[in-house]
Amino acid sequence: MSRRIPRRVLISAHRGGAGHETTNENTLQAVELAVAEGVDYVELDVQRRADGSLVVLHDDPESGTVTADPVRYDVLLGALGPARAHLDLKFGSRDGGAEIDAVRQALAVLGPGPHVATTGRVRSARALREWADAEGVDLKVGISIGGTVAGKPLREQARQRWAELFAWPKVASSRADVIAAHYALAFFTLRRLARRRGLDLLVWTPDHPLLLRYWLRPGRAWLVTTNHPARALAIRARRGADRMAP
Repeated sequence: MSRRIPRRVLISAHRGGAGHETTNENTLQAVELAVAEGVDYVELDVQRRADGSLVVLHDDPESGTVTADPVRYDVLLGALGPARAHLDLKFGSRDGGAEIDAVRQALAVLGPGPHVATTGRVRSARALREWADAEGVDLKVGISIGGTVAGKPLREQARQRWAELFAWPKVASSRADVIAAHYALAFFTLRRLARRRGLDLLVWTPDHPLLLRYWLRPGRAWLVTTNHPARALAIRARRGADRMAP
């Protein structure tokens, strides 16, 4: 019996290229640099303003803060070039219509995917999955697991972390085909959940070389999003070279 060869882990740039942290003042430059480096995906943290316009604000999931000076969504879509889009939707609407509109706008610019849209809202993920299936759109939909508990009462922190570790009810309700998880949660429980349920695993945001070497081993994740895409690309290339060596 032939042995199944694990897929190469794909890489998504969260903010910046060449391993440099950036702010939103040069996000367009960062996207262009990441694309030039050869990443598979570029993550855009999409926010919706009160007037309905869409902008990109990169966030810090550890602190829950976002940077200032948003960049227009359509401008960054036009800069993606050959890279595919990872749209992390940081807003929600009652029926998911606004999220669908944001993805539809991206697909009109970018063309065929598969692109991926992630959200922490079950209702949004389910609306996106149902819309994509009905329209025959090549879209992966991810439900995000993990987030800051800073400032919450201890009981609420414990409740949130427990629900994150044992997340199948949320995943099942969302109808997502991708679990998008913080690397610690992915390591402890969610990588096994994804494998058992036949779902893709998107891991965010390992930056240290040791973490990248672990998660870039084929078969451990589908996509890794990192603030250091050049570092991740170099590690993946070295791993591929080692496998090809006699």
